[in-house]
Amino acid sequence: MSPTTLDRLPDTVVLQPGEALRAALDPATWLEMLEGRALLVSPPSWFGDTVFTAKTVLNEGDVHRLERGGWIELSALAPVRLRVHAQARQQTAAVRPAEPRPVMRLVRLLTGS
Repeated sequence: MSPTTLDRLPDTVVLQPGEALRAALDPATWLEMLEGRALLVSPPSWFGDTVFTAKTVLNEGDVHRLERGGWIELSALAPVRLRVHAQARQQTAAVRPAEPRPVMRLVRLLTGS
């Protein structure tokens, strides 16, 4: 089964075993495993001249904080219910309208959309 890719995540994500979710998340986002077990693949990073990703198994009750923003992939190993806690943003509508998330702004620049 191919992964589902979402621009905006709901407050609670539900996945069945074998399903995967890809999403662009901002730095300092928290993932809270309400139930289940999943494999999290972190955003790509550089180590010297090599690109790598870190893989972490998340179990029920675990909380994981993303140090860097970017694309993650979460694959359900058992039925998963996950809550995503994004960092609160200050809204200053009087100054200018809210800008898109930095990661999505980069994706739009790269894809020309």
